[in-house]
Amino acid sequence: MQNFLEFERPIAELESKIEELRHLPTAADINITDEVAVLEAKASRLLKQTYAKLTAWQKVQVARHPDRPHFLDYAQALFTEFTPLAGDRAFAEDRAIVGGLARFRGRSVVVMGTEKGHEVESRVRHNFGMARPEGYRKAIRLFEMAERFRLPVITLVDTAGAWPGIDAEARGQAEAIARSIEASLKLTVPLVATIIGEGGSGGAVALATGNTVLMLEHSIYSVISPEGCASILWRSGDQASVAAEALRLTAQDLLKLGVIDRIVPEPVGGAHRERAAAIATLGDALQESLKPLLDMAPADLKIQRRQKFLAMGAHGL
Repeated sequence: MQNFLEFERPIAELESKIEELRHLPTAADINITDEVAVLEAKASRLLKQTYAKLTAWQKVQVARHPDRPHFLDYAQALFTEFTPLAGDRAFAEDRAIVGGLARFRGRSVVVMGTEKGHEVESRVRHNFGMARPEGYRKAIRLFEMAERFRLPVITLVDTAGAWPGIDAEARGQAEAIARSIEASLKLTVPLVATIIGEGGSGGAVALATGNTVLMLEHSIYSVISPEGCASILWRSGDQASVAAEALRLTAQDLLKLGVIDRIVPEPVGGAHRERAAAIATLGDALQESLKPLLDMAPADLKIQRRQKFLAMGAHGL
């Protein structure tokens, strides 16, 4: 059963009516097919109108949609011979960050990303996509492996942020994130990062410090969640929608600010409505973004990446 968001209620009612009509027995005096066609056209039109003018808060809800494709969905569809590598070689395995070796359209790459999980069991197993220090230290190990074997890196980010628990802080969460950012900045191989859902705080930046940064059309990328921002500024999460607008966390805002390089379009109604199409579109965008980077000299890749992030904030504000 499809999950509908609050602002999608009129669409949900229409689609529910369509399903009811489809299951009605055919009557001689009623042309159900024509009635269904009329309602489908109306639902399609309403869907396009709704998604053409989403507010920042509504985009937050779409980015968090439970049916939205996650890292493992993309990994399974876009990569072949994917071999996950586990552990940080220091403390433990962190299942919120999944990564390893794979082939992307015939080319060997290192691919990694944050995995939220879909149902309750997998969400708990992957800690809802919020990594502990060992997850970022595993990312560092994969970055170093990519450098050693001259493999391009592709990262897919979808996290509300790093795990804020006492255990994570005790094991050096901030240090692990900082070193992951440092490791990615030092790379002399191409790094293409994509925000596929939520890009939350340093937990996202740790995997998204790329030569090229993409965002799916209805994803978000921010230093803090709208709820967290509202709780600090207004002492209440009720102002989350106001905070979402002020944070300028949408792909459209961030492209204007120069934080990202490209917006990858999603099917009408979001990636969760047509998962296969959304995944295929991102695959094409990754290939197009990777191609020019492969022709750059190793030293130039490192310089370009560092200059890109040092220049943020210099325009668009």
